[in-house]
Amino acid sequence: MFIAAIRSVATYVVVSLYVLIVGPPAMLLAILFGWTDLLYVLGHWGVRIGLVLSGISYRVRGRENLPANRAAVFCSNHQSNIDPPLLFKALHPRTHILYKHEIDQIPVLARAFRMGGFIPIDRRNKESSMRSIEAGAASIRAGHSFLIFPEGTRSKTDDLLPFKKGGFIMAVKAGAPIVPVAIRGGKEAMKKGSPIVRPVTIHINVGTPIETAHVKPDERNALIEQVRTEIERLLTEIRE
Repeated sequence: MFIAAIRSVATYVVVSLYVLIVGPPAMLLAILFGWTDLLYVLGHWGVRIGLVLSGISYRVRGRENLPANRAAVFCSNHQSNIDPPLLFKALHPRTHILYKHEIDQIPVLARAFRMGGFIPIDRRNKESSMRSIEAGAASIRAGHSFLIFPEGTRSKTDDLLPFKKGGFIMAVKAGAPIVPVAIRGGKEAMKKGSPIVRPVTIHINVGTPIETAHVKPDERNALIEQVRTEIERLLTEIRE
């Protein structure tokens, strides 16, 4: 535990300094020259630094199911704060994220998120949520893939929480495939309420894309249930 605590402090300090030092000039270059790709490259480096310092490794199963030439919505379960940055790095070189609007309170990070095409969503405000969903659908139609966590928050157990509809509506509006993703190990790496990051191997299982192009509004609940069932199956495969 002591070593994990030391590594955790080093991870927080180094990654924070990395964001503060690298973030502002990178955003300036993105503004002046339109180099938004640079933000993604530096973002992946930042995640890599955090993984190395904390001792976390990961394995991906089902890479062949990742769409190569079309935008998709990656739909994953959520166990810890490790999940978003890890999936951002593991799934796609330019994954956009539908993220909680509370992160906008972190100035440099929020600014980088917005410039990178990430979209905040406030689930407590229905009108604002719908604007975010429409913006996300437009971005997907423009060729950008998104990562969503339909549970809305981290699950304290191995059971999935109820799924929110927003990300599914976004995918249907854009006619984009939904790629079910299961991630396991994040809860062991970082327990909810604890700042300690433990060195573990996290397993990611990618399922077959589920098409949404012909899904009608009254079929959304069935789509959600289909994706949920597939994620549960993928989690079971990881256990085995």
